[in-house]
This record gives sequence, C-alpha cells and structure tokens, in this order.
Amino acid sequence: MRRFRRAAALLITLLLAQAAVAHSSGAQTVAPAAPKPALAEPWAAELAQFAAADRVQPPVPGGVLFVGSSSIRMWSTLGADFPGVRTINRGFGGSELGDVVRLADRVVVPYRPRLIVLYAGDNDLAAGKTPAQVFGAFRQFMDVVHRSLPGTPVAFVAIKPSLAREALLPQIRETNRSVAEYARGDSTVRYVDVYTPMLDSTGRPRAELFQPDGLHMTPTGYALWRGLLTPLVH
Repeated sequence: MRRFRRAAALLITLLLAQAAVAHSSGAQTVAPAAPKPALAEPWAAELAQFAAADRVQPPVPGGVLFVGSSSIRMWSTLGADFPGVRTINRGFGGSELGDVVRLADRVVVPYRPRLIVLYAGDNDLAAGKTPAQVFGAFRQFMDVVHRSLPGTPVAFVAIKPSLAREALLPQIRETNRSVAEYARGDSTVRYVDVYTPMLDSTGRPRAELFQPDGLHMTPTGYALWRGLLTPLVH
C-alpha cells in the first residue's frame, strides 16, 4: 500500500511539473480558424441598379429581354432601334454565359418576356473555356428557360468575330455551329448569324464595326445587329 501511495504521489508530481513547464513556455490552445467570408458578387452594382429600376417601374410580362455581356450592356440605342417594342436591357459587362445561367433567376425569369435575346460566350472563350464548355453553358441556360419560362423563344446572337479576339475565330465558329445545330432541333431557339456578315471578303472582322479597342462595337455594328434581329423582335 505504501509503495502504491508513493507511486501515485510521484505521478501527480510529474504531471504538475509538466503543466508548469507548458505554462511557462507560453503554450496556448489554438482557436479554430474563422470561416472564410463569402466571395463578393462581381456584378453587385449592376444587379442593384436593375433592382432599383424594377422598383421604379415594376416589370410587366410580355416585353423583349436583351441579356448577356457588354455587347448587350452597351447597346444604348436599344429602345430607339426597336420602336414600339418594350425592350429590357439586362446586360452586365464582362459576364460569361455561365454567369447568365447562375443569375437567371434575377436577370431573366422575373421579366416573363415574350422573347429573350441572348448574347454571351465571347468572354468565356477569351477566359480559356472550350467550345464544348460554352455550349454546355448554353444548354444549361435553355434548361432554365424550359423549366421556368416554358415555351419562351430564345434568339441566340452568334458570338461575333472581333479584331481583338481574332485568334479565337476557330473556337468561335465551333461554338456557333453547336448552337446552330441545337436550334435545328429545338423550335424555341432562333440562331441569329451575325458572325458571317461581320467578316470582310478576306474572312477577317470588319474594322468599321468596332471601336478602337477592337472588341466593342460602333453604331455601324449595332445597325447590322438591328437589321438581323428586327424580324424576330417585332
């Protein structure tokens, strides 16, 4: 019994000594890392502007919705180009087709349009996505439309050939071909070929259609698009 008591006392002494060493060395319990904050929405400002405009003038079903990237956002003459048509511009610059899909519940579905004019995919290819990936995003967009806005027609404006992205012309053509083929099997999709008339006789993008940056369009470029879309929009 005495031997047991001596062993227990020795063990307690050792434990107390270890605790004292740990305390003197400044050992501390490490707190768990705080969760990372959610990424900010890249188009928060644009989305807030859309929401503010909708509060001032609540959307009425039956308009023509133009949605997509900067080629839509910068179409400042949209209303004048289609007189008598209630047009809604929900373009947000720099966006990819996947972003339009992700935000469709905010920038497409609430407007219950009679026609959706979509231009996107340009930035996707520039960011390194493959034609198959861009076409996959288009299929996802159509899934959203078929589910939430059944029967609503979609006019897909072909990805344009631009001077700034001339190296991507093969990928642009491949993506456009995929969408055009899809449109032949889906009666709600209209493929609008702006690609071909935006090329000159040598197969290069027409310089007069583009601003100095070689990417965004001039009024002449938008006039070309207007002529091709008018039969669908009216």
